[in-house]
Amino acid sequence: MKVINLISGPRNISTALMYSFAQRKDFVVIDEPFYGYYLKQANLAINHPSHFDIIAAMDCEERNVVESIEELAKTQHVFIKGMAHHFLSEEPAYLKNWQNVFLIRHPRKLISSFAKVISNPTLNDIGIKKSFELVKYLEQNNKDIVVIDSDELMIHPENYLKELCGILDIPFYNSMLSWEQGGIPEDGIWAKHWYANVHKTTGFKVQQKQPVQVPPHLGPLLAEALPYYESLTPYILKNK
Repeated sequence: MKVINLISGPRNISTALMYSFAQRKDFVVIDEPFYGYYLKQANLAINHPSHFDIIAAMDCEERNVVESIEELAKTQHVFIKGMAHHFLSEEPAYLKNWQNVFLIRHPRKLISSFAKVISNPTLNDIGIKKSFELVKYLEQNNKDIVVIDSDELMIHPENYLKELCGILDIPFYNSMLSWEQGGIPEDGIWAKHWYANVHKTTGFKVQQKQPVQVPPHLGPLLAEALPYYESLTPYILKNK
């Protein structure tokens, strides 16, 4: 059975993609299974909402998390929604056994949104550097990767999901385009802090274009992040 591992930065449409795959009858979805491990092991300069509750609720040993995912995948397809920065290992060999899809977003939009929840993020908190490093690691090991971009997906979600499913060698279902408001049972306990907007949706809704302002104190972070994003843009799957 397949393990499709979505590796994203925060404040992207990763939760919407998880909801999309949750509508499939042939997949089980898992929400950020490495979050507890990350919070327990990383030396964080910022406090995450519900930090200790998350650690208490989750298995915080990387090996145990991987084993539980691979045990589940013996009987059914698994879709993981994960954050790039939660993969703390420099060489997470288990990724070589999974189909990895990298979801990226322009850092200006990401940082502007992230700062509404955590006001002083660092480069490590927003995941783009780690996404770049993981792409290079998998390339060096001759593993296929897919890079998708939230703006490309939102041009025409149905077409883009069809393209993605084709690459992943799975059928596309129209059910992937919509879901009920209010979240899904698989939501992590952190949903109350991060998922308010997606809980109001019933599908991939195109947002009104508005000027995106990065707080002045985060200008240096944007400058740090841009080269990593720009290095990944040639990989992006285009919406045809």
